[in-house]
Amino acid sequence: MSVGGFILVGTILFVIVYAILIYNRLVNLKHDTAKAWSNIDVLLKQRHDELPKLVETCKQYMQHERDTLEKVMQARAGISAARESANLHALGAAESQLRQGLMQLFAVAESYPELKADVSFRALESRITGLENAIADRREFYNESVNNNNVRLEEFPDVIIARLFNFRPFELLEFTEEEKRDVDLKALFG
Repeated sequence: MSVGGFILVGTILFVIVYAILIYNRLVNLKHDTAKAWSNIDVLLKQRHDELPKLVETCKQYMQHERDTLEKVMQARAGISAARESANLHALGAAESQLRQGLMQLFAVAESYPELKADVSFRALESRITGLENAIADRREFYNESVNNNNVRLEEFPDVIIARLFNFRPFELLEFTEEEKRDVDLKALFG
């Protein structure tokens, strides 16, 4: 075989190995993003399981606050439906409703000293607050994974392999305008 033949075979092997490396990296990014979503999903499920306990505890004390409790449960149902359908837009909207409902619930709870003193309420409030913080952290990690995946799908030469093997971008889990606004404490306590 001539020198030109070795160069041609070497170039072809290099291109094949490089394409395999790109493909494997895209697969890793896809699975990292799916894992990041799964981590959020686990926390959403845990919070989903805790909310009825919180509402039941509050019902014992808050006879005149049914509307607030119902808003929390409606938002919970919306999150569950969005999770099951993997609809990130609906999930974001339901998350906003739930955050508002929980803030209102915890603000209203201030008017019920017996409720605030209840051990179950305090434990559930602490657990749900911890889950909220964990969800926020996981959302950040998920969005970073999505961004890394989506950038790689657009970079050259990765875009060639991505299109060839039908890799698709993921959606960011974005905050709604409502979630970005400052909390109106006067309205919550008014």
